Amino acid sequence: MRPADDDVHPDQGQDIIVTGIIVRNKVDLLSGVSVLSGATLQSAVRPTLGDTLARLPGVSATSFGPNASRPILRGFQGERIRMLTDGIGSFDVSNTSADHAVVINPLTARRIEVVRGPAALLYGSAAIGGVVNVQDGRIPSTIPEGHVHLDATAAYATAAKARNIAASADVPLGNSGLVAHVDGSWAKSDDLRTGGYIYAQPIREEAEALGQAAEGDRRGRLPNTAAETKDGSVGLAYVSGKDSIGVAVSHYDSVYGVPVRFDPASDEAPEAPVIDMQQTRVDARADFGTGGGFIDRLRFRFGFADYQHAELEEGGEVGTRFFAQGLEARFEAVQREQGVWKGASGVQYLARDMNIIGEEAFLPRNSTEQVGIFTLQQFDFGALQAEAGARVENSKVRAVGAPSRDFTAFSGSGGASIALAPGWRTGLNLSYSERAPSAEELYADGPHGATQAYEIGNPDFGLERSTSAELTLRGKGDGYRLEISAFYSHFNGFIYDTQTGEVRDDLPVFQAYQSRARYYGAELDGDLHLADFGSTALKGTLVADYVRADLLGGGGPVPRIPPYRVIAGLAAQGGPLGGRVEVERASAQSRTAEFETRTPGWTMVNASIDWQPMGPQGPLTLMLAANNIFDVEARASTSVLKDYAPLAGRDIRLSARISF
Repeated sequence: MRPADDDVHPDQGQDIIVTGIIVRNKVDLLSGVSVLSGATLQSAVRPTLGDTLARLPGVSATSFGPNASRPILRGFQGERIRMLTDGIGSFDVSNTSADHAVVINPLTARRIEVVRGPAALLYGSAAIGGVVNVQDGRIPSTIPEGHVHLDATAAYATAAKARNIAASADVPLGNSGLVAHVDGSWAKSDDLRTGGYIYAQPIREEAEALGQAAEGDRRGRLPNTAAETKDGSVGLAYVSGKDSIGVAVSHYDSVYGVPVRFDPASDEAPEAPVIDMQQTRVDARADFGTGGGFIDRLRFRFGFADYQHAELEEGGEVGTRFFAQGLEARFEAVQREQGVWKGASGVQYLARDMNIIGEEAFLPRNSTEQVGIFTLQQFDFGALQAEAGARVENSKVRAVGAPSRDFTAFSGSGGASIALAPGWRTGLNLSYSERAPSAEELYADGPHGATQAYEIGNPDFGLERSTSAELTLRGKGDGYRLEISAFYSHFNGFIYDTQTGEVRDDLPVFQAYQSRARYYGAELDGDLHLADFGSTALKGTLVADYVRADLLGGGGPVPRIPPYRVIAGLAAQGGPLGGRVEVERASAQSRTAEFETRTPGWTMVNASIDWQPMGPQGPLTLMLAANNIFDVEARASTSVLKDYAPLAGRDIRLSARISF
């Protein structure tokens, strides 16, 4: 019987992690890790990557409205999280500003792996918080059985009247070893309906004092949040056993609104910008064995993308244009296993050119070039396993009319795990990392209307340095599974931005600073078998996470940190009919930076039913889900728009997936 969480694609399952230069079992990883695939991914998928992953342990989202939501890992966001497609970056400008969407479409994802913490540093110094790696199968790596392999999904959700459809096909071309791939998706939504008041209590109180209570007490749909997205790709690969080489071309097109900010003290109507975004991308991959010797396999990944978006003012006039071209190449040499020893090493090249044109060009034309070399070595002595990794990275950052900067950053880690009992391991990992500041952190100086901020960087910033430790405990047995991670990071030269209280060009000033900082927290993810009803198993599930982040030396809390959260659920799995009910509680966030408002706590109840009418091994899955059943007002403390754009209200979702 095929478990409900498995995909019909040749998939490594939930316990095998491919993100990294060595394929590893989840229990051996010295960091927090989560996987979404199959029915689990179908249940979780949302229009944005951030919202798709937001219920995983240690994961929250930037929540800049329903259309631009980037994942946050352990309170880290922006330049400390890498967004990857099959190990290569997303080539967008979502790191530049919270209103810019990630150009990775969850609708076409076949599997998503989230690796939290410094274990992801082999993907670059910008991965200190972790990586999100989306596998979309656009370059086939296996030959499908039969004449064609087809995946298709369709869904409708009531909160934004969202409707979407996506389909992909892999077709072997005779007996040549060639496999063609094609996919496409379309999604459209109206303005998002929210629970409770649209504007937070402090804004409502100010509006009432100024005689605008009617506007301040607005409920219902969040203005200017409609969206339409189209995405498609074609690919071709030659596959022979475990060896493959292939290429894919894809195009992404999205138009979406940015939530407005109501200012009771202003006589002017709030801006309602719309972002019109396009990206064309080329990817290539090669993976083959050497036939013998010290090196067992060679892997090559390449990606190039041309990206642009326009920020449209009311009436359709173009306000500001963003242009970016990115290129990334990654070569890995995997060593042949020698007794207890195995490892891999490689080199990575990354280049980005970016230009902003318009009155709100808050960043000069700039370019970034990085070259990194890295290695990971592992030793398996049975009960004791150990690993060590290192990366050296040189970054060159250039900007028109500003001083050029060169940085050489080093990152290293070492750790070990020990078996406590059959199925149980505990591990400790220590790491040191250095990160070069980005062009945005160095050179920003100007107004950005979409985020309603005047952003200022500092061209004199130095390397950001951190020392981290993580303790893990993982185990599973007959009817239970438990994963616990506890982490601590100390930063010197930590780069952050915060509101200063000043106003320029009628916008609040957000200035970037460097300071010492400290992050620590813990995550828990587990389930327990409770009972069997025929072929259906009933289990209890629990996810909990907590992070605290402080600027040392009297600086107060780091801005926009998620609160303590717990998600408890009951799930029925294994038979043709399954389901889940859960309660999610997010505590209030009162540890805020200066000028940052407090976020009230909230509790949501969610439920879903899935049905496989052709049996657990059949190709069709139907799902009915109800999220935020009691229509509560909920705000994300991680969002710069939390006082203006709450999370979705009651949302009834109907989806179908067929795969054969």
